[in-house]
Amino acid sequence: MSDDLDDLKQMMDAATPRPDPDRKAENIALARKNFDNLQEFWGHTRPTSDRPEKGLMSGVRKVLKIMSSRGALTATTALVAIYIAMLSPLGDRLMPQNRAEAPLPPAKPAVLTEASDAQTRSKAATSGAAQEEMLAPLVEPEMAADSMAIAPAPAGRVMSSDPATSFIVAEPPAIVFESDTETFANAETNPVKVTSENPVSTFSIDVDTASYAVIRSSLSQGQLPPRDAVRVEEMINYFTYDYIAPDGDAAFQPTVSVSPAPWNPDTQILQIGIEGTAVEIDDRPPLNLVFLIDTSGSMEAPNKLPLLKQSFRLMLGQLRPEDEVAIVTYAGSAGQVLAPTPASERSTILNALENLSAGGSTAGQAGLQQAYATAAQMAAEGEISRVILATDGDFNVGLSDPDALEAYIAEKRESGTYLSVLGFGRGNLDDATMQALAQNGNGQAAYIDTLTEAQKVLVDQLSGALFPIADDVKIQVEFNPATVAEYRLIGYETRALKREDFNNDKVDAGDIGAGHQVTAIYEVTPVGSSAILNDDLRYGTVAPASGDSDELAFLRLRYKAPGAETSTLIEEPVATEVSGSASFATAIAGFGQLLRGGTYTGEWTYADAIALATETKGADPFGYRAEAIQLMRLAESLSAN
Repeated sequence: MSDDLDDLKQMMDAATPRPDPDRKAENIALARKNFDNLQEFWGHTRPTSDRPEKGLMSGVRKVLKIMSSRGALTATTALVAIYIAMLSPLGDRLMPQNRAEAPLPPAKPAVLTEASDAQTRSKAATSGAAQEEMLAPLVEPEMAADSMAIAPAPAGRVMSSDPATSFIVAEPPAIVFESDTETFANAETNPVKVTSENPVSTFSIDVDTASYAVIRSSLSQGQLPPRDAVRVEEMINYFTYDYIAPDGDAAFQPTVSVSPAPWNPDTQILQIGIEGTAVEIDDRPPLNLVFLIDTSGSMEAPNKLPLLKQSFRLMLGQLRPEDEVAIVTYAGSAGQVLAPTPASERSTILNALENLSAGGSTAGQAGLQQAYATAAQMAAEGEISRVILATDGDFNVGLSDPDALEAYIAEKRESGTYLSVLGFGRGNLDDATMQALAQNGNGQAAYIDTLTEAQKVLVDQLSGALFPIADDVKIQVEFNPATVAEYRLIGYETRALKREDFNNDKVDAGDIGAGHQVTAIYEVTPVGSSAILNDDLRYGTVAPASGDSDELAFLRLRYKAPGAETSTLIEEPVATEVSGSASFATAIAGFGQLLRGGTYTGEWTYADAIALATETKGADPFGYRAEAIQLMRLAESLSAN
């Protein structure tokens, strides 16, 4: 018996590699680096395996309680030791083999390069397998240096190449949390302006809706949204309203109403709405779409690339046989995975989508260049070309500066190919870059957090998102100092223009698609109201009494037909009389202001917003307005805590 043990010991000694001091030092340094990364990455309490009635450790404890005799414990300990030895590379050497004996090649130690560091850390937010991969270099250095190192197996994969000793690794539960790497494009809330000093307000229209979906995402996760994530105009424009449709060849017709402000009885709400002319699907020109898809490592989460695939599947059902689709991806390097393909070849397009997988760093610049080159190849007279960028906004390689991206996209839009941006996922959402891309690409920015939102953006509003009817749409309101003492524009902080920009056709502005609506809301303070916030200037002039006392303001709109260089002007006066009651749009405007701190809403509360929204909900065929009321209730509860 002792001879057998001696033989076994000699075999184990022979199989054990000699320590390599250099390799040991290298792996220790790597382990320390990964340990530091993990300490920085995990911002929340780490989960434990001590879960009631579940988990591996709970099962082990139950077995030990049942098998309490010394003999049973000895037997089970021996069985576990033998089983582990059989599954290890050492066990492969000790057990009889049917195949020819051959020395196993030394396993390469896990090396985490600078390029893969960001990718690995972003994956760890949602992938248990990736968490194991990050921890792999923390094993004993000597073991990591040779064939005895056991690399973590991906979930659902067979651990060993030998069928006799293989087993399946279960998928560990995903850990979802928000990080602090998100950035949002916003500015300070518009201030109250004195009409006699600054009577003209000028801004570019905005039909984006990304902010509302981000707010919904935050509230649904039990968190109030970041203040900068709240762009009130995008919340208002998420919904449709009962506006006058344009007649004849006009691109749109303004609808103006005046009502009491719900949060201040001494001020009024001026609501300006415009609705674009609709385009029937059978009458629209052929469409060339280039899907520019971010397949970097940060897109691995279920609410990113998998949701993206499902969303585009919905959109494909709205395309006609004469439309064409191409797919370009970028992760480390850009490449075309689907050449321009007729939309009728649905299975070919879907197969290309389904074969996409996440991995690598984000080469945003190369992806944009490849997408525009593909769109240029597809372009033909009378057709519409558009690049649709789908990303979480993590542009961490290449042209990452928003200003540089703005200049690049502004140059490319002159070719007639517009750019729209769809955001997916949370945690590293770079909203600032997405906004810069969409605004300068003459396109729309939307955030897809659910398949329902994909239905709204890519199916119900597809014509508005892809078929422009007016470019560079600007609004200018001149308030009458004889009737209006003060005013403030609610939202549109990032869309402000200089007064002289209104008549300058070279200044870029927002765009309206077929059937789209745009809403803008001002709060105005009549002359003589007790709600006036600013005192008269000691040495300034008194507000002039001249002017038509029947006019509250004068509205001007400018827009260009798609591709035109000269704009068209629409003008009309705004009467002083109150023409309606507070609307659902006003309730949403109040809700957005509360989320941003409620600087100008006084004692008005979430409960008041809920009451007004409920009262003015009106027709709600798809439940969007009812959902908004539920979000208000969530915000009320969260703000109380």
